Amino acid sequence: MSGSKCTRLSGALVKQMLDSVDSILFDCDGVIWRGDQAIPGAAQVINLLKENGKKVFFVTNNSSKTRKMYADKMSTLGFNVKEEEVFGTAYCSAMYLKTVCKLEGKVYLIGSDAMRQELEAVGIQQTGVGPDLIFGKQTDWANVPLDPQVKAVVVGFDEHFSYMKLNRALQYLTQRDCLFVGTNRDTRLPLEGGKAVPGTGCLLQAVETAAQRQSQTVGKPNHFMFDCVASQYGVDAGRCLMVGDRLDTDIMLGSNCGLKTLLTLTGVSTVADAEAHQKSSCAERQGMVPDYYVDSIADLLPALQG
Repeated sequence: MSGSKCTRLSGALVKQMLDSVDSILFDCDGVIWRGDQAIPGAAQVINLLKENGKKVFFVTNNSSKTRKMYADKMSTLGFNVKEEEVFGTAYCSAMYLKTVCKLEGKVYLIGSDAMRQELEAVGIQQTGVGPDLIFGKQTDWANVPLDPQVKAVVVGFDEHFSYMKLNRALQYLTQRDCLFVGTNRDTRLPLEGGKAVPGTGCLLQAVETAAQRQSQTVGKPNHFMFDCVASQYGVDAGRCLMVGDRLDTDIMLGSNCGLKTLLTLTGVSTVADAEAHQKSSCAERQGMVPDYYVDSIADLLPALQG
């Protein structure tokens, strides 16, 4: 194995690296697909890894889809995938509340219908999905009706995010013992053609600012996402590879959990970004330097076909 970080993975080194791992975690958007198109060769790579006996999992910070919705999308794109191999933040938030927090009560959910489905699948009731219309005058806003059974506020991606939702979250979070969970801190969602829209991190920061409280986030780079996979499938961190396109979430998750890391250049981050972190003396920035990089995960194909 190459001792230095940020090494281009090619030739014999690909097989050497693949032989050193049993499990591989893939981010989704920017790694195996972009928008509604599979990255060329990605489905072949995933399917061959599985044929070669590797455990393959998908970890995404996107909370707008259920595990089943992701699995259906991947199947359509030619990937051999089971719903249980997908770990999105909608599912991981539900698992966090159920297993770590042992929540007894309802959730006030700033999030999508997919998040509602994942919460209800583990027996957690919620309130809050959909638009929240203006209630009374400004003087009434601090007295909006609250559900006394709500014991946690969860913030994910919500296209109906509004001042009233922000206010309602604040009123719940001023109550003692109300838990505060966020799916992830990604502040921008990159789109095709170099464009972007605001990400969940913007909504979460707004609620944190209003409530004057920090949330516990479950998505990458927080190790809970890996713990979710590892606890269900007995994954050995020392023999696991994290493949992603973002240094601050994917590669940082790998570093936080002691995994090998591979940056693919089909998404957000560049080799120049990684090298800039490598020159820094800051430990957090060092955690964003991948062990290896490839132009695309299709670069793994020759070693899998050989």
